[in-house]
Order: sequence, then structure tokens, then C-alpha cells
Amino acid sequence: MIDVEDLIALVRNYNPRTNAELIRAAYDYGRRMHEGQNRHSGEPYFTHPVAVAAILTEMRLDDATIVTALLHDTIEDTRASWKDIAAKFGDDVADLVDGVTKLTNLQLSSTETKQAENFRKLFMAMSKDLRVILVKLADRLHNMRTIKSMRPDKQIQKARETMDIFAPLAGRMGMQWMREELEDLSFKVLNAEARNSIIRRFLTLQRESGDAIPKISGDIRTELDKAQIEADVFGRAKKPYSIWRKMQEKSLAFSRLSDIYGFRIICRTEADCYRILGVIHTRWRAVPGRFKDYISQPKSNGYRSIHTTVSGRDGKRVEVQIRTRQMHEVAEAGVAAHWSYREGVRSKNPFAVDPAKWITTLTERFEEGDHDEFLENVKLEMYTDQVFCFTPKGDVIQLPKGATPLDYAYAIHTRIGNSCVGAKVDGIRVPLWTRLRNGQSVEIITAAGQRPQATWLDIVVTGRAKAAIRKSLREEDRERFVKLGHELARVAFEHVGRKATDKALRTAARTLGLQDEVEVLARLGSAELSAREVVEAIYPELAAVQKDEVDARRPVVGLAPDQSFRRAGCCQPLPGERIVGITYRGQGVIVHSIDCPALAEFEEEPARWVDLHWQAGRHPAVHTVSLNLTIANDAGVLGRICTLIGQQRANISDLHFADRKPDFYRLIVEVDLRDVEHLHMVLTALEAESDVAQVERYRDLGRRP
Repeated sequence: MIDVEDLIALVRNYNPRTNAELIRAAYDYGRRMHEGQNRHSGEPYFTHPVAVAAILTEMRLDDATIVTALLHDTIEDTRASWKDIAAKFGDDVADLVDGVTKLTNLQLSSTETKQAENFRKLFMAMSKDLRVILVKLADRLHNMRTIKSMRPDKQIQKARETMDIFAPLAGRMGMQWMREELEDLSFKVLNAEARNSIIRRFLTLQRESGDAIPKISGDIRTELDKAQIEADVFGRAKKPYSIWRKMQEKSLAFSRLSDIYGFRIICRTEADCYRILGVIHTRWRAVPGRFKDYISQPKSNGYRSIHTTVSGRDGKRVEVQIRTRQMHEVAEAGVAAHWSYREGVRSKNPFAVDPAKWITTLTERFEEGDHDEFLENVKLEMYTDQVFCFTPKGDVIQLPKGATPLDYAYAIHTRIGNSCVGAKVDGIRVPLWTRLRNGQSVEIITAAGQRPQATWLDIVVTGRAKAAIRKSLREEDRERFVKLGHELARVAFEHVGRKATDKALRTAARTLGLQDEVEVLARLGSAELSAREVVEAIYPELAAVQKDEVDARRPVVGLAPDQSFRRAGCCQPLPGERIVGITYRGQGVIVHSIDCPALAEFEEEPARWVDLHWQAGRHPAVHTVSLNLTIANDAGVLGRICTLIGQQRANISDLHFADRKPDFYRLIVEVDLRDVEHLHMVLTALEAESDVAQVERYRDLGRRP
């Protein structure tokens, strides 16, 4: 364990004016509080807080953060309280320790709904003081370094949580070194065999071709010396997890991977960066599509650097990063550079960004959204790379990789996105689903009266755009969805012998984590919730019998093992309806609904009748039913009708026009459904549509066996 004086020396290396007495007091207090406690490895527990504090000194953090690291487990694991810590070390430290404690208690790898709420709490805590998450990341890093002492199942759980949440978060905050180490430590637990295989192949490669890193570094230094540019050159092999991920993404064998080496050139001035780029591209051939200039277009966390990939010695591809020393400090520390100290005063690095800017923007943007949307949007923000596009006036809009003109429109303003009808990229009209690339100029075409469409959700990739589209769709259709949801709820509750009262729906809302019964009805009508989920929220014992999926090959009961069957084309019976079978020579059994008019002709042949009923359980949506629709002859109506049917999770298998008039169309639509309840959902949704004049189930007695 690091001695207190050694810890103070680590802090004094970058902050000679540190409050040594405060650190000594925190060290002594933490050791006393954790006395008698041991880690899984058998070591004294206090070795962990000290190691976390040492990690934070590498980021050159302030005294309050170092003290918080020493005390970060005291409120959770000892008799210490917030008041005790506030009295001894001040409210600032007490609040930071309390914040870390709350983050530790969040189960971020729990079920999706709970995970979403916990993610919100995580980001709200970060928005108050980002130093909380810096301590938590250092805490997780040390735990991952010492994970071998934990039970195997706990190792896998912690490694998965680290890979999914903490590593991307560290990367998004600019601490790429920490992201890489967290990923590699998690990879070692989750797929040790793959990691060891990559390491063995590296060693084999070095034996066969020698260590390429000093050779390539020497080549670069020679070229820089010729150009009389003063700079430091550092080379390294990429981490095993980074190589494995690239192998998976590109479906390549290790032998075919070329850019497994990375080099950094750190110089004095921004002008030198571009001079060095010229030297590199003059000496080696640049790889097309692998150049990024983050100096002229910095990342939102302050990261600045030039990235290029060239074909180096022996044709090996190498990635080269070029940056100044100040840029390098931010690249290493990320948002932590904001607290970085130099010679006892806060560093004035011009490239360090406001550390809470990204977090605050994120939490404000989704403050009113539901938890699942917040989780989706946070993950979109954390896991994406960047592209930069220009407005017609030359302003820069920063978007995630894969963004479309619609994402661009919403990034400018929600009003622009909502009214978007088209886009021009570099002066050429393009579809709204076009993927934008770096450096393109984008112009959005808007129109009064335009509203977001449900299909847009499949086009956009940014959390901001998805949230805005969903909000607009909910507001526009809310009244219609509530009305439709009320009817769907009535039918679903009657199906289990209950009534969909306001009290029952309020109970469902509490169980499902929704605001009130109106929200339940709105989501039910918009197909965000199924009627089955609402019923199960209140009466799980009644709905349980419906859960098992029925085998589509044998959905009816009463047939002999060797008897084949098919549904009658005249009445198209559905699960939930009373049925009867009629035997046909050479055709097996034809299943009719009990009220089918075609059964009249068999009244004198009782020997051909077979008593049947549907299997209990959830039937797949494979039962085709014909619907007779009369709709307005107007632009876009048919598209809306098809979308409406799709929103009810029903598939249109065929469609043909039975009659065409100047003011209306009559058409027969073949829809694949689960059961009678599913049919009722579709009919109710269509009846509520103003452009549908009439809709009914179509029975064709001409379609006989």
C-alpha cells in the first residue's frame, strides 16, 4: 500500500501548493474507518481507496478529488456519515463522497427499465459535479485490475458492465487511455482465449519480422530531422481488444490486419502539426478515407489531433496521430484536464472544455422523456464517432457517424426538423435517409404544415432527433390513440372476464411506471404497449395461460394424428372463434367458423363433422383474413392505411382494388393476424381513421374447398 507521504509526493509533482495536512487527515480517517475490513484478496480494504487516489494523481486532479478517493467508501461501508465528513473535510468533499456512494449503489447492469432509470440518475449526478464520475471510473479501473480475487460469476458481471458502460463513458469523456485499459481488462475476463490468441500471434509476428515499432519510429524521426522539425515520436501496438473488435467488424483474419501499429508525433505548435502532416504524406502514401482533422474540427470533449493512415515500411499500414503538447494533455486527460494543476495553479490549457457541458446538455434535452428513451439516447451519445457538416453559411454541425439530413435538421432546431421535406447535400437533392460524410455542405428544405412521420424513426440515428419525432407523433395522435386504446383495453379485459375501469388502468400505470391511465391508453393505441402487457400488469395469473406460443402447424385440437387440415377460404376462422371441421376425401379436414353459411349444405351429413377447438395460448400472426375497405381517393391515404395496419403489428400479405371511383377506392386487403382480439385491434384502428369510410371483415362464399 502506498504510504501517505508517497501519495502527497505524487500530488506535489504537479501541485506544489497542495494542502498536505488535508490529505494526511483524510488518509488517517479513511484508514481508521476501514480498520478490520479486508478485500476479497485478503488485503486490508484501505489499500483500494489509496490505489484509487493514486490513479487520480495521474490525471493531475485537485485536492478535493484526491481526498474524495480516500474516503469514497466510508459512507457506504463504515459508520461514517455525511455530517461526519462535512464537519472534518467540508461540504464539497462530503457531497462528492455521497455522490460516489450513490453511483456505487446503482445497478447499471440490471433489467432494461430499471437500468434506464439508473442511467438517468448516473447522468444527473454527473451533471452536478463531474468529479464524481472521475472517482467512480478510477474506482472501477482499480477493481478491474484486481478482479481475479472475485468469484467467476462476479468477474463476468463486472466485466460486462465495464465493457458496456464504464469503458465507453471514459472514452466519451476523452480519457482514451482509460477506455482502452478498461476494455482490455474486461476482454481478459470475457474472452481470455481470444485475447491470448492475439497476444501469441503478436509474439510470432515479432519473431518473424522483428519489432517494427522502433524501425518505423526511426524512419519518422529521420524525415522530421530532414525537415528540421522538433517533435517527439512514440509508437505502440494496438491493444488486443481493439484488434479483436476490428477483426470482428471487418471479418478479417489476424494475418490480413494491417494497421495494428499506432504512432503519435507531439510537437510545439499547431503550424508544426500541418508541416509534419506534409512530411508524412510526402514520404509515405496516404490511405484514402483514413484522414481526419480534429484540430480544425475538435470533438465535443476538447480532443484535437490530426489522424492519418499511411502505407509504411514493408507495406504495413500505420496510423499516425499528430498534435501539440497542450493538445496531448487534453487527449490524455479528456474532461479531467479542466481540473488539471500545474505548479500549484489550475492549468490554463486553451483546449480544455467545460467538463459539464456535454452532461448538462444531455440531461436537459431528455428531462421530459421517458426512461427507455433516455437510456437509448445516452447509449447513442456514448457509442458514436463523429462527422462534421457545414451549413450554407459555413457554420459547423457536429453529428454522430451514420447521421442523415434529418439528424442534421434536428441538430439545428426542433422546428427545422419537424418541418423538413427535403435536403440538398453539396447542392444536389438527396433522399432524407442519405448518410452524411465529413465536410459535406447540407441545406434543409422546409414547408409549412409538414409534420414528422413515423417512418422517420427508422431514418434518424441521434437521440435528439428520435426524442423530438416521438414527442411530435404522440402529441399529434394522442387524442386518437387514447380513444383507440380505450376500445382495445375494453376488449382485452373482457377477454379475461374483467372490466377496464379507470382504477384498473391507474393500477396498470403504476405497475408499468407510466404517469397515469391516459398515458396507458395513449401507448396502447399507438402500439407502444400491447393489450396483453396491460392485462398482465394487473392480472398476471389470468394472462399466464396465454403466454405459451402455439405451434402454427397444429393450432387446433380434435384432429387425429394423421389428419391434415386447412382453414376454409369462405369464413377464414381465427383463434378465439368457435370452429368445426368438415372432412373431405383427399383434402383432410377443412376448418370453418361455427356461423359460416357454407355449413348449411352439410346438415344432412353428420358423419363428416369433426368437433374442434383452438389450442390455448398465444398464436403466431399467420392466420390470413380479408378486409373490405372503402377509403378516400386522395394523396397519401393508402400509405397511411398501410402504416396504421403495420402499427398494430399486422402484416399485409396481399392487396387488390375491387372498385375505383373519382372520390373513393374500395379494396380488399389480406392481413395476417394472431386471433380475434388482434382482428378487433386492426378494425378499431381503421374505423378511427377519418379517411376510412367503411371497413368490415370480408367473407367470400365463392372461395369454397
